[in-house]
Amino acid sequence: MAEHTETDVIVVGTGFSGLGMAIQLRDEGRDDFVILEKAHDMGGTWRDNTYPGCACDIQSHMYSFSFEQNPDWSRAFAPQQEIWDYLRRVADKYELYEYTHFGKEMTGARWDVDECRWYVTTADGDTYVGRYLVCGVGALHIPRIPQLPGIERFRGKTFHSADWDHDYDLRGKRVAVIGTGASAIQFVPQIAPEVSQLQLFQRTPPWIMPKADHEMPSWATALFRRVPGAQRAYRNFLYWMLEVRAVGFNGHPSVMKLAQQLAKANINKSVKDPGLREKLTPDYTMGCKRVLISNDYYPAMTRDNVNVVTDGVAEVTEHSVIDTAGVEHEVDAIIFGTGFHVTDAFDDLDVIGEHGQNLSKEWASEGMHTHMGISVSGYPNLFFLLGPNTGLGHNSVVFMIEQQIRYVSAAMRTVENRDAGGIDVRADSQERFNTNIQRKLSKGVWSQGGCTSWYLDAQGVNRTVWPGFTWRYWMRTRKLDTSEFELLGRAPERTGTSAGQ
Repeated sequence: MAEHTETDVIVVGTGFSGLGMAIQLRDEGRDDFVILEKAHDMGGTWRDNTYPGCACDIQSHMYSFSFEQNPDWSRAFAPQQEIWDYLRRVADKYELYEYTHFGKEMTGARWDVDECRWYVTTADGDTYVGRYLVCGVGALHIPRIPQLPGIERFRGKTFHSADWDHDYDLRGKRVAVIGTGASAIQFVPQIAPEVSQLQLFQRTPPWIMPKADHEMPSWATALFRRVPGAQRAYRNFLYWMLEVRAVGFNGHPSVMKLAQQLAKANINKSVKDPGLREKLTPDYTMGCKRVLISNDYYPAMTRDNVNVVTDGVAEVTEHSVIDTAGVEHEVDAIIFGTGFHVTDAFDDLDVIGEHGQNLSKEWASEGMHTHMGISVSGYPNLFFLLGPNTGLGHNSVVFMIEQQIRYVSAAMRTVENRDAGGIDVRADSQERFNTNIQRKLSKGVWSQGGCTSWYLDAQGVNRTVWPGFTWRYWMRTRKLDTSEFELLGRAPERTGTSAGQ
């Protein structure tokens, strides 16, 4: 039987964004909220991605909440399990499990103009009604699986890296891996020693830098535990070290060319075969696509049982993959390392604004656009976390999330202090923001680097990355500029029961 739940704030997702927002609400004394989670545990992308070798490519001490630092990271770059454990510990500490409704996948939301509330529906038919809707669903949660010709005939095993089949034994199998992105460069070195043959289908080679990973020494762990401020000082060092990298991404190609020389030296050191080296060397400017880090990927490419295929997939048969050069590769399994739906991640969400407009259709025709990656004109009291153009190529997105959750809280306080029903960003403010950000992006390596990437939408516009330093984003969001918004209606009267905690 469908249930109806009323609350003040509806938070969607339990990754860093959703948990961070819920913690901010609790810190401000707000207990009237629910968290909707489509799965049956906390963790978002760090719960879902369990492929071999899965780890973060930002240092652990930076890729965590500043207000909930962990002195016990085992490595400089934490593996997936540790990050997932960290998120669950945080959720437990702040008692967020009791606010979370698991198995609740949001399928749509409608803004009621008269009531100044959001009506949210879930896949199982339940309804949630709240004054504010905060979407912390992230971009890396809908696997992108290419429609290869003939794939339906394949009699072997197929799965995506984000839905790894741990029950399938890869030992001795002939495996095709489609894609060479961030996930593939982590799991390929892990499975290469186990499989009999590995055919790696590469469309475009990534730029890969050495990974400065290491076990955290016991003395450092002890220091972080016992000396107040020691870990924060280390975190600040990491922040500014990473922040400097933004210079190369934003119209300073000479910086990226220097980094390219280091990356080429990495290839030359690891790959002696000139033909293979040529296949693995990108022909675009570093930073145009996501820059990856690894110490074991190139050595894995030199194994006798690994073959890099630069011809595309023409057809899949019952037992093989045929490339566009006509070569047939017999395989027992196909693993997709093809990433996620990013710029089209909201195409299936049915979000209806104050004038009956549909957000997914609006974004499909005009491109994803927001104000500060958070608010969308015509959709009052709707807030995105890590929304369009707030992703990063150089620093920790957790830093961005922390600025956003404070900004969203400031918007909520403004509504309540003015006894209003809602807050909506002005269309001209949103337009100025997007015009300015696209002007900056047009000068950056993502647009000028000579490649196509998942940063760009179908029209070739970068709807993903924040152009520039994150401290500038912090400056823009540390205070809500009320002149950029308009307040709507009156504070709604609550009816019915509270949000069943």
